[in-house]
Amino acid sequence: MADLGDPKAALHHYLQATRDNLIWKLDGLSEREARLPRTATGNNLLGVLKHCLNVEAGYFGPTFGREFPMPEELVPMQAFEEDPQADWYARESETKKGLIDLYRRVGVFADQTIEQLPLDAPGQVPWWRPDERDVTLHRIIIHVTCDLARHAGHADIMREQHDRAIGLRRENSGVPHDYDWPAYVTKLTKLADRFG
Repeated sequence: MADLGDPKAALHHYLQATRDNLIWKLDGLSEREARLPRTATGNNLLGVLKHCLNVEAGYFGPTFGREFPMPEELVPMQAFEEDPQADWYARESETKKGLIDLYRRVGVFADQTIEQLPLDAPGQVPWWRPDERDVTLHRIIIHVTCDLARHAGHADIMREQHDRAIGLRRENSGVPHDYDWPAYVTKLTKLADRFG
């Protein structure tokens, strides 16, 4: 286990935990189920993962003068001119297994940046406004972890809507297993209706 008393190790630990949570939300899903839009704006579980891998490749790559070894596997910046949602869905040629593998390789790439640089290492985020581009590795680890955690929350809800698979981690959901969820929902609905 990481030494959570060490700031860099603690930041890295929570980033990795969030990555793992995103991947496990795809466990047991078919290609169709992973790709299927779950919201009015087309959010889907595989698209969330693809977006997050591109986020990590960008923030832990060009921000610190590094390039992912296989940049052609990522969504190129010019693709967003044609489709601003280019990194939010898997193309026909991309598979769930392939994108999970790519995400793991991007994680290794990001980890190398984290391991090789001190927390105060300077960087520049090329796509941010010029007056906000200057960052440190410390700030980027926090920024990326918060971004991924937000999307892990989206994935939590989409997966729960699909098959009621819930919880923080595969091995420890953090929610009661033997609970009368329909009664709980009825209780909350009645409470909300008092304000209607």
